[in-house]
Amino acid sequence: MRSLHDGPRIDPSIHREYRGVTRGLALDLGSSRTRAWLPGHGVIADPGTCGDPGAGPGHGRPVRRGCIVDPVSCGRMLGRIAERALGADRTDTVIVLSHPVLAGSEHRAVARELIAALGPIGVIALDSARAAAACAGPRDGGPLLVVDLGAELTEVTLLVDGLVRDARQAETGLSDLDPCEPPTAVVRTVLDMVMAMWQQDRHGAVLGALRKGPLLAGGGAARLDITDRIAVRLGVPVRPAEDPATTVVRGAGLILDSVLRRADAAPALPGRQR
Repeated sequence: MRSLHDGPRIDPSIHREYRGVTRGLALDLGSSRTRAWLPGHGVIADPGTCGDPGAGPGHGRPVRRGCIVDPVSCGRMLGRIAERALGADRTDTVIVLSHPVLAGSEHRAVARELIAALGPIGVIALDSARAAAACAGPRDGGPLLVVDLGAELTEVTLLVDGLVRDARQAETGLSDLDPCEPPTAVVRTVLDMVMAMWQQDRHGAVLGALRKGPLLAGGGAARLDITDRIAVRLGVPVRPAEDPATTVVRGAGLILDSVLRRADAAPALPGRQR
């Protein structure tokens, strides 16, 4: 289990003005699904995260446990999505890419390199917790617990005023569950991570977030046998996001929308027509 205290601040690239940008694409590169979001169209791609079209289930998957393990295959997959969504010329585009909160530096570097190779003006990396909060979180700016129940990862993140205050990750997910047994492993993992956060929280943010109700995202948030057990074990109501499997990519899409609006409102550079 991995953890983070007083974690990353908001990526300054989100606040940059991308002059010349008129289009964009948001991507959620997951272990079992890669979802894409296009302004004006919503979620446009939901393929299995498989680098080669002929590969069977569990084979040729370039992303495992939230890490890119086959960059070449992953690059081909991303290229097919970008071609479908944006066409061949992407010189007027920006791409927002979500990643697990505790994604390692190697994964983030490889992901940025693969996205940059698609030819956009800019690449914005955004952690999945803040993307989920942008889509389904409250707007009061107070503490928020985001529980992301994915196929091969489970993450619990404490956000305070939109910043990552603490995060925990376990390499346990829906794909590890026995379909004939209760989802005990995932529920226990969530409980353990929340309790560890609570014990180390000196400012009462975790308690405030629990009183508000954790926001549940990821495919596991669509399973009542998981969400009901988490609510009972924590003793608080939980708030599964609407269509939780696409919450992260839709949140990344909202960030993309704000970037495009900012680019449209930015003054044109001297000598350049917009």
